[in-house]
Amino acid sequence: MINIKRAFSVWYRNFTVYKKLYKSSMVLNFVEPALYLLAFGIGLSSYLKEINGMPYIKFIAPGIVASSSAFAATYECTYGTYVRMHYQKTFDAILATPVSLNDLILGELLWGATKSLIYGTIIIIVISVTGLVDSWTILLTIPLIFLSGLLFSEISVISAATVPGIDSFNYFYTLFMTPLFLFSGIFFPLDNLPVVIKNLAFLNPLYHMVEIMRSASVGGGVTVGGEVTVGRTDFINHILWLITASLALIVLPFKLMERKLIR
Repeated sequence: MINIKRAFSVWYRNFTVYKKLYKSSMVLNFVEPALYLLAFGIGLSSYLKEINGMPYIKFIAPGIVASSSAFAATYECTYGTYVRMHYQKTFDAILATPVSLNDLILGELLWGATKSLIYGTIIIIVISVTGLVDSWTILLTIPLIFLSGLLFSEISVISAATVPGIDSFNYFYTLFMTPLFLFSGIFFPLDNLPVVIKNLAFLNPLYHMVEIMRSASVGGGVTVGGEVTVGRTDFINHILWLITASLALIVLPFKLMERKLIR
């Protein structure tokens, strides 16, 4: 059984620590997406005027929101969770209280999703203010950023529960997160890629979030020559995929963490 109140106390503990460090943490998390927008959005836009009927910088901006929010949750629930578990002994201290292991893991997952929500929402505000968003409907994606963050938190806690040491996260980021990032449709459409890659992209959670953000940023559909290429049905299907994947993985972080800590 999970006690929601105790899980929230774990979330609140992490939030309290974050409030003391948020300035330096936030700056570092925003440098990378800002560089991507500058390098690709401004640099390449002089060569690539439009993609799918959109100015190139507007094409990549929603994807930057999706990837930045996903990586915020991933960093928090890989390195952050591992450090709290092994080096700071925070898990030991928390488990000495009435908080159960399941309460603890749920608190970690919710905090990772919250970090995703914080960064995603702020970047949405930034790209909206700078004129890179055409519709207010992008605000409707804020709850979906939390959902995507929860999914990436689950994946990350699974990784934290299975890696033999902190250095092994290099493999996780290089062999898993980097391919997800590069083949998510952020910087180029996946339509003209080989069928195998397009089929694999369907298994990429970041791809679905990128499509959701891009569709919402233009008001529910990307139009090319009068034809809607990302319509309402696709939008809903991407959301359903994220929900299904989150539910399918939800048990694993709890089981694997229990096995790791008991061992």
